[in-house]
Amino acid sequence: MAPEPKFARILLKLSGEALMGDLEFGTDADQVRRIAEQVRSTGERGVEVAIVVGAGNIYRGLEAAAEGMDRATGDYMGMLATVLNALTLQDALEDLGSHTRVLSAIDVKEVAEPYIRRRAMRHLEKGRVVIFAAGTGNPFFTTDTAAALRALEIHAEAILMAKNGVEGVFDADPASHPDARFIPQIGHREAIERGLKVMDSTALSLCMDNDLPIYVFNMADETNIDRIVSGERVGTLVSSSPA
Repeated sequence: MAPEPKFARILLKLSGEALMGDLEFGTDADQVRRIAEQVRSTGERGVEVAIVVGAGNIYRGLEAAAEGMDRATGDYMGMLATVLNALTLQDALEDLGSHTRVLSAIDVKEVAEPYIRRRAMRHLEKGRVVIFAAGTGNPFFTTDTAAALRALEIHAEAILMAKNGVEGVFDADPASHPDARFIPQIGHREAIERGLKVMDSTALSLCMDNDLPIYVFNMADETNIDRIVSGERVGTLVSSSPA
């Protein structure tokens, strides 16, 4: 029998690349379903789950078109791409029987509800999975910052930061530095000072200022979300008071 969940409410941050599987860009339906099954399983344990998803899987295919484009315009394109990913996740979750709502920071009322904080919290209280789309609704802010902001707004107890094929935080990029050291636990401030690739510095500062822990883990292991929710040490813990 699984232990009682450690958290009552979490925010899962997914990169767009997490939806790609082995594709160069785009969305792998099997990979999306695997993610949806993990989210459904977590929700069935009584944990309220919110999700922020990036758009790297779509934007990779737009890089050439976006070259030389105004930064704000490119960022708005990225926001729209996150709406596409949010709808993809919603469809997969509802196909598995999970009640799901997409709340968008930009107005796309035909396909998603507008983001209203109290509405989001009410959906979570009713056991629905909430997917936040379109980042913060503002250019120059990443979906990492959106994840930190939304997690604080809904009183999530932790951010689960899913990485694509990486076990957690390393002191260098393990893809190009085979001798990179794995870091099991680190403080927000040290991560910022060392320039480690946890989240962008704005998001990390927001988490640090509000004492919000971040669990960085490998999404490829389909047991990891459940293990973190159960209180196991998985991947890297970024917190204000590391042991």
